[in-house]
Amino acid sequence: MSIYSSYNNTILSLADGQGNVVLTTSAGAVGFKGTKKSTPFAASKVVETLSDAAKTRGVERIAVILRGIGPGRESALRSLGTKGFEIQSIRDVTPVPHNGPRQRKVRRV
Repeated sequence: MSIYSSYNNTILSLADGQGNVVLTTSAGAVGFKGTKKSTPFAASKVVETLSDAAKTRGVERIAVILRGIGPGRESALRSLGTKGFEIQSIRDVTPVPHNGPRQRKVRRV
């Protein structure tokens, strides 16, 4: 299971052993709009939706891959632990730049 948490949305994907995506859902697909998509509550609802669909397909063991540093990251992982899956491993594959191009200017509101 892959959890991608950005500042705007939380997207979950479930893949089989070969890496083919079987199920996918996001906070927008669950029914959240605008800034509510990036909340930890929305991430927990996305996990709830995807875990119900995964249970109907007979999934019992998962390996979690985390990507991104959004606000829904920790709550998605926490609520995934309470759904009754056997979590085999947790990997963090968030891309970290080793400097690279100049960053965007800081937004001032």
